[in-house]
Amino acid sequence: MASTSTPLTLPVLPLDGEVVLPGMVVPLDLSDSEVRAAVEAAQAAARSTPGKPRVLLVPRIDGTYANTGVLGTVEQVGRLADGDPGALIRGRSRVRIGAGTTGPGAALWVEGTRVDDTAPDPLPGHVAELVKEYKALATAWLRKRGAWQVVDRVQAIDDVSALADNSGYSPFLTTDQKVELLETTDPVARLRLATQQLRDHLAEQDVAETIAKDVQEGVDKQQREFLLRRQLEAVRKELRELNGEQEGEESDDYRARVEAADLPEKVREAALKEVDKLERSSDQSPEGSWIRTWLDTVLEMPWNERTEDAYDIRGAQAVLDAEHSGLEDVKERITEYLAVRKRRDDRGLGVVGGRRGGAVLALVGPPGVGKTSLGESVAHAMGRKFVRVALGGVRDEAEIRGHRRTYVGALPGRVVRAIKEAGSMNPVVLLDEIDKVGSDFRGDPAAALLEVLDPAQNHTFRDHYLEVELDLSDVVFLATANVLEAIPEALADRMEIVRLDGYTEDEKVVIARDHLLPRQLERAGLDKDEVTIDEGALRKLAGEYTREAGVRTLERSVARLLRKVAAQHELGERKLPFTVRDEDLRDLIGRPHHVPESAQDPAERRTSVPGVATGLAVTGAGGDVLFVEASLADPETGAAGLTLTGQLGDVMKESAQIALSFLRSHGAELELPVADLKDRGVHIHFPAGAVPKDGPSAGITMTTALASLLSGRLVRTDVAMTGEVSLTGRVLPIGGVKQKLLAAHRAGVTTVIIPKRNEPDLDDVPAEVLDKLDVHAVTDVRQVLELALAPATAGAAPEVPVAA
Repeated sequence: MASTSTPLTLPVLPLDGEVVLPGMVVPLDLSDSEVRAAVEAAQAAARSTPGKPRVLLVPRIDGTYANTGVLGTVEQVGRLADGDPGALIRGRSRVRIGAGTTGPGAALWVEGTRVDDTAPDPLPGHVAELVKEYKALATAWLRKRGAWQVVDRVQAIDDVSALADNSGYSPFLTTDQKVELLETTDPVARLRLATQQLRDHLAEQDVAETIAKDVQEGVDKQQREFLLRRQLEAVRKELRELNGEQEGEESDDYRARVEAADLPEKVREAALKEVDKLERSSDQSPEGSWIRTWLDTVLEMPWNERTEDAYDIRGAQAVLDAEHSGLEDVKERITEYLAVRKRRDDRGLGVVGGRRGGAVLALVGPPGVGKTSLGESVAHAMGRKFVRVALGGVRDEAEIRGHRRTYVGALPGRVVRAIKEAGSMNPVVLLDEIDKVGSDFRGDPAAALLEVLDPAQNHTFRDHYLEVELDLSDVVFLATANVLEAIPEALADRMEIVRLDGYTEDEKVVIARDHLLPRQLERAGLDKDEVTIDEGALRKLAGEYTREAGVRTLERSVARLLRKVAAQHELGERKLPFTVRDEDLRDLIGRPHHVPESAQDPAERRTSVPGVATGLAVTGAGGDVLFVEASLADPETGAAGLTLTGQLGDVMKESAQIALSFLRSHGAELELPVADLKDRGVHIHFPAGAVPKDGPSAGITMTTALASLLSGRLVRTDVAMTGEVSLTGRVLPIGGVKQKLLAAHRAGVTTVIIPKRNEPDLDDVPAEVLDKLDVHAVTDVRQVLELALAPATAGAAPEVPVAA
């Protein structure tokens, strides 16, 4: 325990921002008035008393004196090293400051009490351990500073109080920490405080040294890497000169190319990592060639290249109208897309949630209607680049997503290659023949297209070869297909389906005149003034020489016609200019192949005998006319039952059974000799037997054919029909009304029977087709028979046809 002793009267020597502990020897500058006044007062007082002059060293922090000071003796007065007057003062013991008093000189005098802070002897065990710990910490710190002489001095101190006060020399202690040491009178507590302060400082010093070491190692690594790279460049230069090679251009330096390229941040990081691998690999390593190919692909990608959309809506509409006749639904959808894009861009909504307003349209229709060429027209109308990706026959998933780089000959997928080819991140990409995509052990490409064609996901599309995110949200994807049912349901759900059901005859004439004829004239080496084809010849070509939904065969016919004229001119058989009229067609390219039933001789028509009806169907090539033939077997053969031929599907077979059951149950009502159906076999045949057929829409056609067979009444030549039949005789709705009516129009049919519930579908049929067709919407088979069967007095066959 600390104790007090005799009161002292001493002059105060204030220390601004400094603290002196007992045992310390400090020099003080006497040029300071307060220091000089205190020393002179102490010298004056010492003349009357034996011993050295004594002062009270008191810390003064921000003008406030501490409660405890140190009794100091003036050891020597002289000059300091810089020549200024100074005094050397040694701290002796702690003094608790009391009240002020008077004394000689100009100094401030106070009364104080000496504090006895001696430690017990012998030292307790825990205090001895504390002394040992402090000496170890102090020795470690001093050795780091190289102060070996001070180490011996510290080790020689055995007094606890002196050992604690010795930490006053530590330069890392703050003034507040030294004041705390000064005011702690218990020597053991003071040594514990000094030990903690030294321990904290050593911990901070270790952290600082670790950070400095890490920084230095990083700097050294960069300097070493820089030096090695310079040496590597020098070695490569010497090797090139030794082999007689020219010095490589800057483009060969992939690091410089990557740093100079305008790449997204994540792509740049990935590219620089690959450059590091390339620089570490040897020239003979196969990995080096893989990395170079990958870097070339990344650097050739148009990461930040985009074409500005042409937001001239009227101009875009004019481009579409000029390049394609008809196809109003598709052109209207593209115009809507551009209008919405323009409004979003005007309102600053071009990019929302990292995604742009891309579109995915699926153009579904028969061959030759212009699906593929429409994609190029869309790109032209929008002012974008156009790329076509052929998917027909693709069976490998890697064709879409790319190969892993570990494979020999690895390449990015077709989508990435299309963007690279376009040189823009927002081209129009046409995915041609998407319904022809197959699947096998190499994966399902249609499944890989799910992410590509999903507007909610394709802004982060990741190709297996590139392995970096690619934003496809601004790409306009157009897919083409002939059959919608062949597209997987999940894939079709991600696209907006736009149907192209084929052209009318008037549209074909316009297309042939404005588009096909000029192109084929150029290919045939003819001038537009040398050969012309009048509209009547074009109409006959479209109606009688070709029968298709599109115009591909029509273009071949025009090309054949022009080649014939060109050959005759070269042989001297015909002079130019020449105008081709409809009567010239037979001499030039032969007889027509598709004469309408109504234009044939009555005896040659298919419906010239009972039991034959004209139906309408939808195939992969668009709408088509479908004939149904029915016959009864000879009762003597005993071949009862129903026979169906013509490659019919299950649904169509069931429709035939329904038609037969309806006639059996309602024959008396319809005045039909249904007794013949009990003992005689019924045979229904669909010509073009090599073509598979299915679906319920031939139900009323089969019913009409059987009714014609039983009644002996002919089916009208100008009537075609489509509709599903039920057991009660109801006519149920079917699909493909527009395609079927277009087919009826092409075939020269003038009267069409459809289900009543399909009447709204007539809005999709072109007006010029409806004007030339007499469409009857019916609800019951009885209405069908009244419309389709000719009166009994109008040339009905007297005998029922019998199957051989």
